[in-house]
Amino acid sequence: MKHLPLFFDLTGRKVVVVGHGPAADRRADLAHSAGAKVVRPSADVAESADFRGAAAAFIATGTLEGDTAAQRIAKATGVPVNVADRPALCDFILPAIVDRDGVVVAISTGGASPTLASILRGRIEASLPERIGALAKLANTFRAQVNTLIADPARRRGLWRRLIDGPAARLALAGDEAGARRVALGELDAVRRRTSPVGIAHIVGAGPGDPDLLTLRAAQLLQEADAILHDELVPPAILGRARRDAELVPVGKRKGQAGWAQAAIEAELVRRVRAGQTVVRLKAGDPFIFGRGGEEVDALRAAGLPVTVVPGITAALGVAASVGIPLTQRRLASAITFVSGHGADGGEATWPALAARGHTLAIYMGATEAASVRDRLLDAGTHPNTPVAIVENGTRPDERVSAGRLSDLARLAATHTSGDAGPSLIIVGEVTAYVADAGRPQLAEVS
Repeated sequence: MKHLPLFFDLTGRKVVVVGHGPAADRRADLAHSAGAKVVRPSADVAESADFRGAAAAFIATGTLEGDTAAQRIAKATGVPVNVADRPALCDFILPAIVDRDGVVVAISTGGASPTLASILRGRIEASLPERIGALAKLANTFRAQVNTLIADPARRRGLWRRLIDGPAARLALAGDEAGARRVALGELDAVRRRTSPVGIAHIVGAGPGDPDLLTLRAAQLLQEADAILHDELVPPAILGRARRDAELVPVGKRKGQAGWAQAAIEAELVRRVRAGQTVVRLKAGDPFIFGRGGEEVDALRAAGLPVTVVPGITAALGVAASVGIPLTQRRLASAITFVSGHGADGGEATWPALAARGHTLAIYMGATEAASVRDRLLDAGTHPNTPVAIVENGTRPDERVSAGRLSDLARLAATHTSGDAGPSLIIVGEVTAYVADAGRPQLAEVS
């Protein structure tokens, strides 16, 4: 290790920045962000008095002559120096920095390759949760209580690990700081009473099927879960992203087949969280769009248990992107409505509004109800030539698309309702003519 990484408190201390330009400005801003009192000599040629009493000096004059002259003066005054892009003149180097609200990561290559350090910083930034600083605040809030309550270092480390990597942490990362404090207090109370603390449930959207469309948080939680209660429509490729020893529990159902009742799913979530497990309830698409995630949140909250919600890319968005359909388009559609095909036989008053021109419909679970959807829209005034598309297994390797006109919807759907058919989405509206297989749209006259 060529350089020893150290973190200095510069609050209120003098830091000299010599030079003018982007490199000098960046260093001045960085010192300011650390609370330093920044002094910038008016000329690039600084004097000994400028450095007197300084904790550090940054030099970026832009010329070797100017940098060398300022570095010699600073060194003669006893001030440690960093010279931009000149490692041989430096007492200390400036690392690439990730700053997340008090949690700071510094990356250095010893001055060999600032570009490599920058690339590594980008990768670390992408992997760190945006609210990770909230975990540091949570730990600071309870540090004195934990140290007082638990004298044994091993037991103390175990509690800290659970607080920083358990239910309280997940609530903090989700932005529920009050909930995180409540759970942390429960953890401390469990230590006092020597009982097992409760776990946490995460209601997670798995997206439309492509595992690369999982959110970062969803992927992280799949690696942390003790148990994953998943829908039937969640494909094996996504379940394969779970921790190897996680318990996979299929609780979903397909139309016409027996499956778990919703009340049984909610009771299982409550039971497992009370037993101390970290549980992911994994739902196809987004849990709050035809996913009954709200009912599961209500059940967990009614039981006084911690729960977070992680959104997913809902089927309409994923499918439309996969097949090239813009759900809104300035010339053709200014509104989009998500509709459940299971309700195609009801809601008489809603169909005229859904049939309006300039309106795109994304109909979930509608392939088996295609004839009813067609008839309702035709009765409400939709033109028979309105473009439609049925997309089965959207975003997946076995994606299939059938495109045509509203009058042919039931015929198109027939090939997507066999016993082994995957989940299908119907899109209705002028924008559907953009479907990838059709190339640029050749719109039929529908007025």
